Amino acid sequence: MPEGDTVFRSAAALDRALTGHRLTVTDFRVPSFATLDLTGGTVVRSLSRGKHLLTRIDHERAWTLHTHLKMEGSWHIYADGDRWRRPAEQVRVVLGIEGRRAVGFSLGIVEVVARHEEAALTAHLGPDLLGPDWDPDRALARLASEPARPVGQALLDQRNLAGIGNMYMAELCFTSGVHPATPVSGVRDLPRLLRRAKQMLEVNKERAIQSTTGNLRPRERLWVYRRDKSPCRRCGTTIVVDMLGDPPRDRAAYWCPSCQPAP
Repeated sequence: MPEGDTVFRSAAALDRALTGHRLTVTDFRVPSFATLDLTGGTVVRSLSRGKHLLTRIDHERAWTLHTHLKMEGSWHIYADGDRWRRPAEQVRVVLGIEGRRAVGFSLGIVEVVARHEEAALTAHLGPDLLGPDWDPDRALARLASEPARPVGQALLDQRNLAGIGNMYMAELCFTSGVHPATPVSGVRDLPRLLRRAKQMLEVNKERAIQSTTGNLRPRERLWVYRRDKSPCRRCGTTIVVDMLGDPPRDRAAYWCPSCQPAP
């Protein structure tokens, strides 16, 4: 699943490409909005809120297009005539202006709501690590409200803080020396972990190549994520992976058994 910095970059790309322009094409390839036509409307802004994308369009009234990348979604910007890099059957939204198209592939959520309903779309989210509402004290209070919860699950819960996915969860736990199954109450310096989370996403939000090690070379960019069966970069112990959390246990966690001993 794309992390908060990936969604931030997608929103920035849409904003640069579309904002201030009149739409010459709108094509919503989902049943609920298949007949909606916002052609002639003006794109006002695109922004991210955690892992949610909000594109504001003025067309007779104020609208907001809400999209979510989920596991496999992505937005691409193409000049007219360019070949699309993903199959047409994966397209969920096309927004066209003179000379270019913004195409959303395999989007997990596509909905258009009146602008006054926009806030309700993301009201459940905690403070956004890359947003103007970032408040470490509020995020800390939300995490601490369930002291027995495994810290890996708590970090992934977007109601606590918005923007962390599996990759950052694994990397944050490793750099903090914490096993992902450790209860929140057992994390010795939770404020420091949150500062690290903010730093990681800020460093990566402007570049397409994510790295938590500071090394941008292939296979050297991450500490533990998707490095199971490889040696730990610190101690040489073999990195392990397991499915953690409540059923259906669909989130993989990676850790070093020596640097991050089990609670």
